[in-house]
Amino acid sequence: MMEILLGKRLKELRCERALTQKQVAEALGPNSVTYLHYEKAQREPPLPLLADMAKFYNVTTDYLLGLSDY
Repeated sequence: MMEILLGKRLKELRCERALTQKQVAEALGPNSVTYLHYEKAQREPPLPLLADMAKFYNVTTDYLLGLSDY
């Protein structure tokens, strides 16, 4: 369940900023196909990347994981 919410939130945050998956992947390090798998909840990002995602989107890791609403 947590992976699905993570993927949904990653996609929402990316779309709110009008970014492509490729742009986000280039900024964070994984290739665009790997990032696509994170958004589709087919893979889980490693913890250091999860922290980088939170910084990139200016949210908490708790928000990304669905543990908080902000």
